[in-house]
Amino acid sequence: MAEIVNRVKNSGIISMDLSNYKPQKQFLEIDIATQLWQGIALKEKDFRAWIKENDWTKYQNQYVYVHCSADAIVPTWAFMLVGSCLIDNADIFVIGGVQELQKEVIRKNIRSINLEDYIDGRIIIKGCSDIPFPEFAMVELMQLLQPVAKSIMYGEPCSSVPVFKKK
Repeated sequence: MAEIVNRVKNSGIISMDLSNYKPQKQFLEIDIATQLWQGIALKEKDFRAWIKENDWTKYQNQYVYVHCSADAIVPTWAFMLVGSCLIDNADIFVIGGVQELQKEVIRKNIRSINLEDYIDGRIIIKGCSDIPFPEFAMVELMQLLQPVAKSIMYGEPCSSVPVFKKK
């Protein structure tokens, strides 16, 4: 009887699962609409008082998105004030919606990869994953890995689609 050989395991292919890069923390929201006067305008004095009185430590090491859900014109400085309070507290924050935050977290997680582990590697990026915005994550991974990889494929080792091969 012939010995069963795992050719995929012996091929040196590096398999990457996008789910390793998905957000692991709950997202927190700051909606500036709650600070609008009569739901239509922002009063600078009141807003600055809210900025001063708000407990910004509750956002410590959190993922935060800042937006205004009301149909109101919010001055740029309002977002800047909130951002300046989050810089020393939040792990990641964005001005925008939850989707922008999800993408930013994915980008940060992907960019934390040690590229030395992938130099001249034959890499497969798994296609089936429960990550939000898989196309975004795959392209971010490609941008990071293509300069160092020997080849990049999509799918599973048993049925992959070649995407990049170093010349």
